Order: sequence, then C-alpha cells, then structure tokens
Amino acid sequence: MPKTIIADTSCFILLANIGELELLHKAYGQITTTTEVAKEFGDSLPEWVEFQSPQDKYRQQILELQLDKREASAIALALEITGSTIVLDDYKARRIAEKLGLDITGTLGVIIKAKQQGLIPTIKPYIEKLKTVDFRLSIELEKEVLKEAGE
Repeated sequence: MPKTIIADTSCFILLANIGELELLHKAYGQITTTTEVAKEFGDSLPEWVEFQSPQDKYRQQILELQLDKREASAIALALEITGSTIVLDDYKARRIAEKLGLDITGTLGVIIKAKQQGLIPTIKPYIEKLKTVDFRLSIELEKEVLKEAGE
C-alpha cells in the first residue's frame, strides 16, 4: 500500500499561487486532506485529493489549543494513519508534529522530491516563484535546500 501523504493548506495555496499545484500530485500521487483544510483553501481541490476526517475529535481539540483548526485536523489525521507523511510549512505546527513523532515535509520538500524524481530539472526557479507570493524563506534555509537538491 502506498504511503499516505496528508497536506495542510499552505502547500495547496503556495503551489496553486505559483501555478504548480499539479507538482504535488506528480511527486506523490494521491493526496489526503481534511475538510477543514479544504474549506480554508477555498477553491475546489483536484480529483486526486481525497478527504478524510480524524476519528479522534478529542485529540484534534487538544491540538487546537495550540494550533488553528486546519493544522490541528491534519496533524490529528496523521497521528491516526500509521506511516503517513504530513506536508506542513508553519513553524509551530512542524515543531508539534515533530514532537509527536510524525514524518514531516513541507512545500520545499515537495519541490525537492519532484527534482529527485526527475519531474523538474532544477528547484531554483520554483524557490524564486515562491518568494513572489510572500513565502518566507531565510537565506540559510534556501542554501540548505539548494544543497539538499544538489544545486
């Protein structure tokens, strides 16, 4: 069974804003998200996105004490699906997911994966596009990402 990839809103929004939402699908195939995330995205999501809600609403409510409802729902779902990977960009949400032992990536990780799979030749143009839509990226992180991508 393929690994479940659970996406939070930021990845959908960022990739859609730079015209590259399909890159998420090409890199990972089927994507799972929660209805809370889909509502925040606003537009209809492509057919390759499936919706699933976490069963443990209490766990989600506990997470909502520290995170917004969308991030909390995505993390709660990732906790229920063994071996899943969650796509998160928010620093606080990433730290919480990390402490909970979840496998995490972000929008930059999606772009790196696309390059590793030969879907794109270089990640630099994608980073530049992300900067035009107010994606905050430190110089250190940019250098680290380019190094990881072999650029």
